[in-house]
Amino acid sequence: MIGMTILKPVVALAAWTMIMWLWMYATRIPAIGKLPKPTEPGADQGWTGAMLETLIPREIQWKAHNYNHLHEAPTVFYAVCIVLAMIGQGDGLNTMIAWAYVALRVVHSIWQSTVNKVGVRFGLFALSSLALMALIVHAAMAVF
Repeated sequence: MIGMTILKPVVALAAWTMIMWLWMYATRIPAIGKLPKPTEPGADQGWTGAMLETLIPREIQWKAHNYNHLHEAPTVFYAVCIVLAMIGQGDGLNTMIAWAYVALRVVHSIWQSTVNKVGVRFGLFALSSLALMALIVHAAMAVF
């Protein structure tokens, strides 16, 4: 089918999101296990997310933050890539831009989860956003 190659980077980013899910829980569950039992009133159900944010080391939290980020702007990426595939425009330049978007998001994930210096992280996010904008413009030009 014409234009379906753009679905490869879509699946790749979805798979990367699950890799981040594994990395998040591989580090987070042991960290939670090392915490003392909560003693605050009403804490008999266990830790809340807000409590964990202050108790778990920031380097571990970075993975959870990134996992959440992979459910924000990439949802637009998924939608626009599916549109491009459906209208037969998901090959050539659009596929190259989609792969660039995925590569930038993977590098962004690794950076945020390990070093997390905001300047570089923002640069990676901005570049990936430009790639996403290009895909949106291409889809809009083809649809309207």
